[in-house]
Amino acid sequence: MIINDWIILIAMALYMIMMIAIGASMSKKNKTSSDFYLGGRKLGPLVTAMSAEASDMSGWLLMGLPAVALMGGLAEASWTAIGLAIGTYINWLIVAKRLRVYSHKIDAFTIPDFFTRRFGDKSKLLTIIAALIIVVFFVPYTASGFAACGKLFAGFFSMDYVLAMVLSAAVIVIYCTLGGFLAASTTDFIQSIVMTIALFVVIGFTEGLAGGFDTVFQNVTSLNGYLDLFKGYSVETASTGSYGALPVASTLAWGLGYFGMPHILLRFMAIEDENKLKTSRRVASVWVVISMGVAVLIGVIGYTLMKNGVLPQYANASAAETIIVDIAKVMSRYGFVPAFVGGIILAGILASTMSTADSQLLAAASSVSQNLAQEAFGIKLTQKKSMWLARISVIVISIVAVFLALDKDSSVFRIVSFAWAGFGAAFGPLMLCALFWKRTTAAGAISGMLAGGATVFFWKFVIRDIFAGTVLDIYELLPAFILGLAVIIVVSLLTKKPDDEIIATFDEVNALIKQK
Repeated sequence: MIINDWIILIAMALYMIMMIAIGASMSKKNKTSSDFYLGGRKLGPLVTAMSAEASDMSGWLLMGLPAVALMGGLAEASWTAIGLAIGTYINWLIVAKRLRVYSHKIDAFTIPDFFTRRFGDKSKLLTIIAALIIVVFFVPYTASGFAACGKLFAGFFSMDYVLAMVLSAAVIVIYCTLGGFLAASTTDFIQSIVMTIALFVVIGFTEGLAGGFDTVFQNVTSLNGYLDLFKGYSVETASTGSYGALPVASTLAWGLGYFGMPHILLRFMAIEDENKLKTSRRVASVWVVISMGVAVLIGVIGYTLMKNGVLPQYANASAAETIIVDIAKVMSRYGFVPAFVGGIILAGILASTMSTADSQLLAAASSVSQNLAQEAFGIKLTQKKSMWLARISVIVISIVAVFLALDKDSSVFRIVSFAWAGFGAAFGPLMLCALFWKRTTAAGAISGMLAGGATVFFWKFVIRDIFAGTVLDIYELLPAFILGLAVIIVVSLLTKKPDDEIIATFDEVNALIKQK
């Protein structure tokens, strides 16, 4: 490697060493499994906000979203971003405080645990199903993060993809197994700052390379539909499409996913003072809007850079996911300082990926070690053995995710969209009903989870294949969310109402929220 490449590698190595050091320091604060999975409910408002959003964005913010904008114009990328921005705000507004108060009231520190205690399910069926759903959808979600890291190192340093992906996964696993939730949340907070710096450095550098925004928009306005939110343009096929009301609605449906994301909901449960959630909401909402707006703009600028030969000619959106890696390569040609800044940019991609993968690993591990092994199957463990089981679960799940990430041609954006739909449809309607409708029953909860999760698979792999190009070819989260919600309501009304004790707890939580 040339000296500038070494400078970039050093910048990234320092960043990764810092993440491991944080994990090691946080390991001393984990005394119980509750500390490992929820940090003892001690997060401050800024860490709560930024760690939630950093864990939310994942590698698709710096890889997937710019690629979609570059190859397809503003339609899909912008409506996705708008849906996510609206979903972020509403989730913080109506779910965060209520979930924090409710979960503390019933002493729940995982999402399956919350559902089980909320509905008084003594059969543990709710725990088992919710835990299995988390494992089923989080393993490929985590794999997409590992794949993003592999693409990053392989693309820039000409490393073997598999080796690069495994090394990246190893760093994430090390600080997760050491520090648990506190390490994940603290590193996520730092990673959100690095991601922000990376976004603005890239936008400034690429704007200069492209010859200014006037040149950028002159190039894309010549493409019929590229800047049209209701048309869309395919750079791959050089054709203009139509983006009508139904595609817009299904893309906006990304926002519905927030109500069911375990790694985000856990941040709500972990804040030290629920009265500070208003501060967290404002910080999170502003950051999400700015970061996604900049990511989409990077993709638009990328078209001019690709046209001018500064960036490679990408064959499709999956190939274009290396856009920021390629931009960092260009920066490395301009001297030592730009090379170091390029390293920070690549560290930003690592940050966006690692901040999501660590949270997913912890949520999946808690489902295996806490919800399945100890609660559902009744395995008695001491606190020390419980901690070790949690760490072993992180490692095992990571190994499975590594095998799923072996395909270097997989699309980070598409994998994330599928997992996002799975959680949004399985947990989203149930979380809203659990928090706001006291007539919801355990039978309704179980039925709704299964209906929502199953519909995601059926719609994705059957309906969209059979009816490709028709009105039914829409994002699977929208129909699955609607069906899951309908099933919860119908089954709950057809089954015996909840016990008086459960209703009394629901009313107590309402009273506590009104007092605060």
